[in-house]
Amino acid sequence: MTLFEATALLGIGVVAGFINVLAAGGSMLTLPLLMFFGLPPQVANGTNRVSITFQSIAAVASFLRAGSRHLDLSLRLSLPAVAGSLLGVWLALNISDALFQHILVVVMGCAAVIMMLPQPKLDTRPLSRDRLTPSIYLAMFAIGVYGGFLQVGVGILFIIVLYRVLKIDLAQVNAFKVLIILVYTLPALAMFLWHDQVRWSYGLVLAMGSMTGAWLAVKVNVSARGAMVVKWLTLAVIVVIILRLLL
Repeated sequence: MTLFEATALLGIGVVAGFINVLAAGGSMLTLPLLMFFGLPPQVANGTNRVSITFQSIAAVASFLRAGSRHLDLSLRLSLPAVAGSLLGVWLALNISDALFQHILVVVMGCAAVIMMLPQPKLDTRPLSRDRLTPSIYLAMFAIGVYGGFLQVGVGILFIIVLYRVLKIDLAQVNAFKVLIILVYTLPALAMFLWHDQVRWSYGLVLAMGSMTGAWLAVKVNVSARGAMVVKWLTLAVIVVIILRLLL
């Protein structure tokens, strides 16, 4: 790894960690970056999970210190996501690099559009267990399959489902999201490691940046206007990445 690669990984990691905690979409920056540095698509996919794991640990710890509640419910929702992620990793390991790259371009385009859509204002209320219907567990399994397969934009899916179905405020949605992602990413990372699809040097440098970004996101109170600026800057970078992948 060159000094330039390490610096780029660290910087993009900070941005990605910040985005992932406040909203979603950080992997739309980190996964293509790993591929640009010469890692095969599946190795980049596995290596990206190192960053996701450490970033999620930092975010969960910060949310818990800030008084986040309903840890037991978050863990219950994580179980179907874990089962789904194992299936997703198996699928990812059994497709060609060319097909994976085409899927990545399509997913990044769709996720970028969804990320920029305004969130509807819902009548949020305190969480109650009667909203944990079978449909929410099925949705967690389906998102887990996708997260195990690719991870890019998975936070957007969690936000949509948890916000619309559980009707809890976005701060609590983010706390649920980061814990669920941590729990299902651990076995997914283990599967990629088992198949030798992880490069630790790249993953750990990226993780250092993403942990810093995640810590900053929990500490910093970003205004609505500031969050929109972050989204638009992220979208601009994503467009450049998509064009680079296509060309």
